[in-house]
Amino acid sequence: MPKHYSLMVPGAKPSPVTLDVTAPYDGELLATVETVDIKGIDQALTTASALFNNKSQWLSGEQRIAILEKMAVLMSENAERLIINSAKEGGKPLVDTQVEMNRAIDGIKNCIECIRNNHGEEIPMGINAASANRLAVTHHEPIGVVVAVSAFNHPINLIVHQVGPAIASGCPVIIKPAEDTPLSCYELAALFHQAGLPEAWCQVVSVDNLETASALVTDPRVAFFSFIGSAKVGWMLRSKLAAGARCALEHGGVAPVIVAEDADLEDALPLLAKAGFYHAGQVCVSVQRVYAHKSIVQKVAETLADLGMAMTVGDPTSSETDIGPLIRHGETERVHQWVQEAIEKGATKLCGGEKISASCYPATVLLDPPEDAIISRNEIFGPVICVYSYEDIDDAIQRANDLPFAFQSAVFTKNIDTAMHAYKQLNASSVMVNDHTAFRVDWMPFAGLKQSGLGVGGIPHTFEDMQIKKMLVLRSSAL
Repeated sequence: MPKHYSLMVPGAKPSPVTLDVTAPYDGELLATVETVDIKGIDQALTTASALFNNKSQWLSGEQRIAILEKMAVLMSENAERLIINSAKEGGKPLVDTQVEMNRAIDGIKNCIECIRNNHGEEIPMGINAASANRLAVTHHEPIGVVVAVSAFNHPINLIVHQVGPAIASGCPVIIKPAEDTPLSCYELAALFHQAGLPEAWCQVVSVDNLETASALVTDPRVAFFSFIGSAKVGWMLRSKLAAGARCALEHGGVAPVIVAEDADLEDALPLLAKAGFYHAGQVCVSVQRVYAHKSIVQKVAETLADLGMAMTVGDPTSSETDIGPLIRHGETERVHQWVQEAIEKGATKLCGGEKISASCYPATVLLDPPEDAIISRNEIFGPVICVYSYEDIDDAIQRANDLPFAFQSAVFTKNIDTAMHAYKQLNASSVMVNDHTAFRVDWMPFAGLKQSGLGVGGIPHTFEDMQIKKMLVLRSSAL
């Protein structure tokens, strides 16, 4: 029997539209979700704004820490249920969803540490005539109402990344989960409330249409907008924000990897295969483009293909599955069309390349797709790795940089000078040396550059974004 999720907007009435949530693997109806219309959005914003504007209602640091500590316990206690739920709605294989769950619990603990280590600074005074007899310090306060729009690919951890820092910083938050994977968000919000967070401080909205979603994001009561999703939507919404609203955008990348002639392939290639095919490639920093020196390119491509063919594709709730479904059937077809176009233009297919079902696509490795192929110029967001041959590393770097996206990248080499040269020359916010592009811990900065995003993610950085520095200046003759 499908579960039904009611509104998480106190005082609002559901719209006539109900959202059906189905499993991407087999189309099973998992749940129905109530949605809000424009009136419901106004109710949510009115509630959140009233909370923030009445400073007597603000949650103290002690209260926030207690809520987050209890939340970490509740997530651990409910982990098995949350993992199965997430694997069904999002299609990420069970083994990887278990990792995501552990990471999300650690993220909540990271939020607690943000509160414990939060402090202002003293601004130098008394150093000239203008600043004589003065003391100045800063104090951090919440920025205001946070509106977060989330993506489908990490339905547990992304909610922690957006809601956790908002709670830690003391901001009322309204979160709109992805239509494909809203269930984890509703379950986590319910746990936050169970942990002691008043319902009005974390409201969850699924909307009846795009106009309602836009009304939520662009309302002048929104102080900070957090967006994880497609570049087209993110940049469009940013252009419509109310005056004064701040934002952070996290979009996609193309994750270039340079494999030098002296790289330890036995170490490197299993890492690259996992990072390219993990969650069917539906990760913004998945390994997508691998530039291998011409002396090793065939071995690199063939070994990646062998590793890919050994991966099991299928039911994400099976512990034996390595690659689950793509989120929508249309995405499976899009990936297939891009692969076929590259092959028609001259790429060599070493494995994969044919749909397994309407929802599943196998690990696919292409050797030397032409530079003008769609797959060479855009984020694939599917289980496809393209391997390109290079002779001179600066040529590889130029080709890696020759796109309007810049996020995380990598270089594999035993030579420190090669590594440092790549680090300096690659257009990226992070360069991994002898590690894959999808490496991440949640306290490190995580930033898309150019069309890949705006601002810096990572829990401490988001926590900082959701606060303001408020200065106090004291003037006294005793100073």
